[in-house]
Amino acid sequence: MTPDPLSSEVILEEAEFNPKVKSYWLLSGTLLCVLSIVGIPLLPIWLIVGHWATGRYLDQMRCVLTKRSLKVWRGILVRKEMTVPLDKITDLGLVEGPVMRWMDLQAVSIETAGQSTGGAAIKLVGVRDARAFRDTVMAQRERLLDEAAPGARALEPGRTGGSDPALPSGGPETRELLTEIRDILRRIEGRLPTE
Repeated sequence: MTPDPLSSEVILEEAEFNPKVKSYWLLSGTLLCVLSIVGIPLLPIWLIVGHWATGRYLDQMRCVLTKRSLKVWRGILVRKEMTVPLDKITDLGLVEGPVMRWMDLQAVSIETAGQSTGGAAIKLVGVRDARAFRDTVMAQRERLLDEAAPGARALEPGRTGGSDPALPSGGPETRELLTEIRDILRRIEGRLPTE
């Protein structure tokens, strides 16, 4: 764990990016130029500028996991910093297209609660050992949620009451109330149309 030089937070994990991602971006831009037909005359310019731009973009990319958030920095001309609170992350997916598999690359897509657009809020292409990074972020998210509400997960399906230390402290009345709320939510969920 190292302190983040840009804030007072401690960095738990930092994503490393595979240098092969530069070739992937260069290839993607090249295919876009060729497929658009209009871009074919621009192809030599893209190959020169694209080589520099992809290297610079990769140098500027950074993704760190702190105790409470995931922070992402990227951009060349316009630097963009995004902070995603871990408790707002709903899914961390792995994306691997055919070209990405051929180049041994993976992308991590981060989806959040309340995002207004479809798809991922943030997509990080080229994260080394993406599966392990995703699992580390999700494990920290679970720890954070457990700290915030130690007993709230005790009534999840598959968990038993008994002497589970994760049960809410407040006695049987609290358990009955939470059970009743859970049952009401299940009835509501059962009435919602399925897609």
